Amino acid sequence: MTARRGRTSAAGSALEKSLRILEAVAAPGGPHRLMDVTEAAAVPKSSTYRILASLIAQGFVRQEAAGRYGVGPRLHGLSAQVIGGAEPASIGHVLGELQQTTKLTVHLALHSGETITCIRKLEGDQPFRTASRIGVRMPLHTTAIGKSILARLPAEEVRALIAGGLPARTPQTLTSPEALEADLESVRTRGYAIDEEENEPGVRCIGAAVLDHAGRPVAGVSLTTVTFLVPRDHLTSYAPDLRAATQALAPLL
Repeated sequence: MTARRGRTSAAGSALEKSLRILEAVAAPGGPHRLMDVTEAAAVPKSSTYRILASLIAQGFVRQEAAGRYGVGPRLHGLSAQVIGGAEPASIGHVLGELQQTTKLTVHLALHSGETITCIRKLEGDQPFRTASRIGVRMPLHTTAIGKSILARLPAEEVRALIAGGLPARTPQTLTSPEALEADLESVRTRGYAIDEEENEPGVRCIGAAVLDHAGRPVAGVSLTTVTFLVPRDHLTSYAPDLRAATQALAPLL
C-alpha cells in the first residue's frame, strides 16, 4: 500500500478522511497495519487511529490480530445491499439449498455491535410473509440469529452489549439479563437458538452463528415460520441442516 500523490496529510474534511481510510482498509491484501492505512489514506496517524476506533465501534471496520484492520460486517452488509443478489454464487447456493430442503424462509444477517443486519432473505414456500427485509437492523437479544451470536461471544462482551437494557419488542421478549443468560446457556448446549415470538408476534425461528477463522461469530442464518403452521419440534428438526449451512458459509464471509 502506498500513499496517494497530490494529497497532504491534513487534506480533506473529516468525512473525506473517513472515506479514504475505509478505502485503505478495504484495499486488497488486508487486513492492513495502521501504518499502511495511514500512508494509503494520507491522513495523520493520530487522526487515522481515532477514525478507525469510531469505524470499529460502528461495525464498518474490524480489528484483527496483531493490530491489523479489516473490513467489518456493516461494510460487508452495505456492499451486499448495493449489488443485491450478486454476491458470490456459492453463498446463494448454500442458502438456496437450505431453503429447498426446508421449504422455510431463510435469513442471512451480519453482526454489528448491538444489532444484526439482514443482507439476504429467501422466502419460504408457505403462504405467509414476515416483516423482515434486506437492510433492516434488529436487536441481538430478540432474534434467533442474534442470540446464537451472543452465545459465542465472551461473557464480558455480552455484558457490555446488554448494559443499555433489553427492550421488549413483544410480550415474549427476554428482558432480564438472567433470563437471557439462561437461554444463551441452552443455545451453547444444543448449538442453535430459538426465537419464540420474541421479535415478531406469531413468528418462530431457529438460528445458528457463522464463525470466522478465529472462531468469532460474524453472522448468522435462521429458518423462519409462523407458530400456527409449523410446530416447534418440526422446525427444530432442521437444526442439522441449519448448522451445516453455517459451516459451509464460514469461509465465504
